[in-house]
Amino acid sequence: MRMQPPALARSVFEPSPAERADDTLIERLRAESTTRVLQVRGDRARVRGDRLVWAAAADVVEQAPSAEWAFLGRASDGSARLVAASPAATADAGTDRDDEATWSSLRTSGGDLVDEDAGAFVTAVALGRWFADFGFCPRCGSPARLRSAGWSRQCTGCGREQFPRTDPAVIVAVRDTRDERLLLGQNASWAADGRFSTFAGFVEAGESLETAIRREVEEEAGVVVDDLEYRGSQAWPYPRSLMLGFHAVAADQPQARPDGEEIVAVRWFDRDEIRSALAGEGPVALPGSASIARRLIADWCGATA
Repeated sequence: MRMQPPALARSVFEPSPAERADDTLIERLRAESTTRVLQVRGDRARVRGDRLVWAAAADVVEQAPSAEWAFLGRASDGSARLVAASPAATADAGTDRDDEATWSSLRTSGGDLVDEDAGAFVTAVALGRWFADFGFCPRCGSPARLRSAGWSRQCTGCGREQFPRTDPAVIVAVRDTRDERLLLGQNASWAADGRFSTFAGFVEAGESLETAIRREVEEEAGVVVDDLEYRGSQAWPYPRSLMLGFHAVAADQPQARPDGEEIVAVRWFDRDEIRSALAGEGPVALPGSASIARRLIADWCGATA
């Protein structure tokens, strides 16, 4: 059975990449009355209910004069959508004109937004983080100016062009051989709130996805996995990942144990326990609705995320 799309993989934007070649695109679109802009501060944007708050370009220019801009694409009605991104350090600066809107992070609100806004939010945060972290050429160290409507940088020294970086990472829900229990782990930073989640890690140089999964799960949980099944993916700009989700089977389930450093506890859960946890009724806390980890867990037990 096909897994429901992860929360941040539901974009219905038309990215319209051909338009990015126009060097005047951002300036021209900011002058159009139908253009709407998402102002992002670090990983936060203004949210009202299940919608992002989109603003007129003139208002954002006034509120965030030092923001860097990019073209997100076209909404369903054909109007342009831009992002104006500022570093997280400015997250509490300025005065909000909309008292009903709340500045909320992608982690907190991304999974609760309508499809169009969920896709826009993750793209906006990913671009904003790239703006903040890659302003200089990796070859010669000169400043690199934005081009292609915010989708590339060109070095002012050697002319090298660079593009937004995405790092592949695997994330896997591990079940027992009888498909009755799911193995979850607790990161050292989650112990205070009792949260457990699936196992994940970056793909290292020279690795396949399959090799990375087996290495990460054995390192973190002590078990060897097989029967890998790809279930879906989503962007996760913390810092700049593409999370590739899998299910797998533990071939030696009695060997499950935490590594004691990154993972401080591992536990097997049956479907009733997982359903209760998804409903917020215990026995443990699970990842938030924006995370593909929650979708993988819910997918295993046939529940909604």
